[in-house]
Amino acid sequence: MNRVSFSASLVGLILLAVLPLRDCHAADQPNVLLILADDLGYQDLGFQGSPDIQSPHLDRMAGKSIRFTDAHVTASVCSPSRAGLLTGRYQQRFGHEANSPPHPQGMDRSEATMADRMKSLGYRTAAIGKWHLGATDDQYPTRRGFDTFYGLREGGRGYLYDQVRYDKPGNHRAIERDGKPVKFAGYLTDVLGQQAIDFIDLPSSDPFFVYLSFTAPHGPLQATEEDLQRFQHIADKRRRTYAAMVWAMDRAIGKVMDHLQQIDQLDNTIVWFLSDNGGATNNASSNVPLAGHKGIKFEGGIRVPFLMHWSGRFQAGRTEDRMVSSMDILPTSFAAAGGDPKVMSDGNRPVDGVNLLPFLSGRDDGVPHRKLYWHKLWFSAMRDGPWKLIYVQDYGYALYNVADDVSETSNLAARMPERTEAMVADMNRWKQDMAQPLWSEGTRWFKEHSKNHIRIIEGGR
Repeated sequence: MNRVSFSASLVGLILLAVLPLRDCHAADQPNVLLILADDLGYQDLGFQGSPDIQSPHLDRMAGKSIRFTDAHVTASVCSPSRAGLLTGRYQQRFGHEANSPPHPQGMDRSEATMADRMKSLGYRTAAIGKWHLGATDDQYPTRRGFDTFYGLREGGRGYLYDQVRYDKPGNHRAIERDGKPVKFAGYLTDVLGQQAIDFIDLPSSDPFFVYLSFTAPHGPLQATEEDLQRFQHIADKRRRTYAAMVWAMDRAIGKVMDHLQQIDQLDNTIVWFLSDNGGATNNASSNVPLAGHKGIKFEGGIRVPFLMHWSGRFQAGRTEDRMVSSMDILPTSFAAAGGDPKVMSDGNRPVDGVNLLPFLSGRDDGVPHRKLYWHKLWFSAMRDGPWKLIYVQDYGYALYNVADDVSETSNLAARMPERTEAMVADMNRWKQDMAQPLWSEGTRWFKEHSKNHIRIIEGGR
């Protein structure tokens, strides 16, 4: 036998030995579906207490999920929030503080994404919808661990195909499939949900990781006439359109969940649902009972609806009140897939997210996070248990107890100087360990968000 034949035979024997183990291991690995809404108001779902918006599919999902009531994203605006979500790390560690990285900036190419991590465990991966982590080809999702991408590279866009405004060559908000512009028919939210189903149905014995990143209900406010008719009881036309957009997203999610049930994969799929930040001032959303909105450090900007549905593992309808972060989704999913979250960290690149499985299973009765931190350019915040500190450049500090005062109505900084000073020192130590921001934002955002922070601190809602 010559060397080539012997080598080929040896490879064949190795594959024969490994493949049965790989198939057995794959059968034990749950699929992972990460669903992200865009600029969704904290109150604006049925299970969140909305008085005027219906979300029957998400309500049904919530009734069979673990619902986290003290859950946060890592930023109150889109791009840095997504960077923290997909790396499991404070995005400030790699300079991704500000929103909308200008061309050609994007998320640090040396950072491993959730797709990279899941792919290392044998998963097939897809990103569907809004990317917003860099518009250049070297930042493209298929260069960041995803096998395939269907969606837009940046920001928000209209919900119908529009070759004049959005869907023209070179526009980073055009819909693409793996780098090539594509036409689509119908309402974009429905299209994205169907794309997720189509990927799930591709023939494969490998488990899947799907990142389904809706543009809804981010502006522009645009809904179908049929969906608008359902919300004629809402007098405010903007709120009516926004409600119809949430309804469409709920419908698309329901179709994906129903499909997983039909193919007998729902019990073997971890489904996460959350928003990238709080509701915005320009999309008629409601963050009640929270103060603030997208772009600022009050709870309305960073506390979000947050569900984990894994009916094959956890009992239905649980409420979890311990503080968690969007950064926890990666290490938790990685651990559930058979990986060791410890291997994701090294001395220079710690993963800040926590594997939630020991806490959810009862093996650990402690807290996933005692402290969490936020910072973007001119504004900072931190949590230490129930205590919340907010810093506004050129103004100073505010202190709240969000366990007693979730609406952040009573600033305790002057009455509790020792606690305030201790948290200020803690937050500053954390900021010293972060990298310098790689880009900034226009000063108009400082002026607008500073004004809104101060208004709320001084008693305006």
